Amino acid sequence: MATDIPELMSTKDVPEWGDAADVIVVGFGVAGACAAIAAAETGADVLLLERATASGGTTALCAGQIYLGGGTPVQEATGIIDDVAEMIRYIEAVTPEPDSEKIRLYCEGSVAHFSWLESLGVPFERSFYAGKAVYQPGTEGLMWTGNELTWPFREQAKPAPRGHKVAAPGETGGAELMRILTKHIESLPIRVQYETTVRNLVADADGHVVGVHVRRLSDGPAFLRAGSVVLAAGGFVVNTEMIAAYTPRLVSGFMPLGTPGDDGLGIRLGQSAGGVPIHMEGAFMTAAFYPPPQMLNGIIVNEAGHRFVAEDSYHGRTAGAVLEQPNARAYLILDAETTAWPEIPLAPFIDGWESIDEMELALGIPPGNLATTLDDYNTSAAKGDDPDFHKHPDWLKPLDAGPWAAFDLSLGKAAYVGFTLGGLRTSPDGEVLTAGGPVPGLYAAGACASNIAQDCSGYASGTCVGEGSFFGRRAGRHAAASVRVG
Repeated sequence: MATDIPELMSTKDVPEWGDAADVIVVGFGVAGACAAIAAAETGADVLLLERATASGGTTALCAGQIYLGGGTPVQEATGIIDDVAEMIRYIEAVTPEPDSEKIRLYCEGSVAHFSWLESLGVPFERSFYAGKAVYQPGTEGLMWTGNELTWPFREQAKPAPRGHKVAAPGETGGAELMRILTKHIESLPIRVQYETTVRNLVADADGHVVGVHVRRLSDGPAFLRAGSVVLAAGGFVVNTEMIAAYTPRLVSGFMPLGTPGDDGLGIRLGQSAGGVPIHMEGAFMTAAFYPPPQMLNGIIVNEAGHRFVAEDSYHGRTAGAVLEQPNARAYLILDAETTAWPEIPLAPFIDGWESIDEMELALGIPPGNLATTLDDYNTSAAKGDDPDFHKHPDWLKPLDAGPWAAFDLSLGKAAYVGFTLGGLRTSPDGEVLTAGGPVPGLYAAGACASNIAQDCSGYASGTCVGEGSFFGRRAGRHAAASVRVG
């Protein structure tokens, strides 16, 4: 079964130890890379294991955005005023069950973490992209990537853009980030073994994790001894049985954002040693309907013709609201003036109608409901106000220039993608926690662990790479300091 927890092996089960290292890191995405580098910086002997034939993981598939703030050099160079206290307030406001200690450490260490990444050769352009998009289209270093400008969060914390992106065109930033980190690791005395799958953790009589049982494509099974082990082996979005058990909303209608390595093995290895997974129902789910930015001038209604979300919200927050509607069905309604642009929108176009009555009939909306919704919205928008959902004034515009168009945001129609956010409960230093305390010698970071991000409604692009690299680094340092192999 793909949900089975591997056996925790005993040192008594080990016929012979093979290789050994102070720190063994399992997984070569951004969290594993940063854990390995941080451990090596302390002088530890590090062995990095990766199931695939090359480094990268899911990080290499993303746009390379990293959520950082509090006054980074990019923010300062582009005239953005931000501080740690506002960043803390914002993240706590958008997080369902905030871990205040982790959030504080992340925000307080954000500028230093930025500088550390740059010291490794990761480039960030001192430029700002002011448009509304899923990621920077060029090499711009900063943009808005969350709900900072969305009500009520804009009133709970002073808004500031914090979506830093690696200086690479468009969505290639993640691949560039991993290329640079891989190159840096190759310059260090870190041993890397590819095509190596960890099957089991090995613990001594006191429950201290002291090694791993692996199967290598080159020479079969082996036991590798470690002073400590860092799990950074990804999430579980491609494990259909774990998805059905923990995050059933991702069972159908979504394209998984992940690699074959996102099968939950890292989480299950942690469980074998007594680790406790938390927030396993949490997932990022989205179907972005912008760019072009004019789409935000429209209104989003459910199958009853009623609005239910501020349309200027971050696309993950909007998608989360759509999925809570009856039959997960929703439509974006625009008028002729708003649809007059040259770009092809991300959302699928349904049709256009000369009257709202015709649109209601075609979409199956109860007669008069959409007309009433539009009348109320247009009246308020003409005054620069949205008393129902507090849409930002920048995106308020009466939709009174027919004909009218509808775009389908429904699950099964729009291009929904998703990945998991739940993982092992850890300390701020990455120690895997049981109900009674840390598992000696075992750490977790990245998508294996639950740190800051918990759901799509509060997510900001760049959070996973940000927390993965930040807490991966902390885990690597702490793992190196805790034990040495004699």
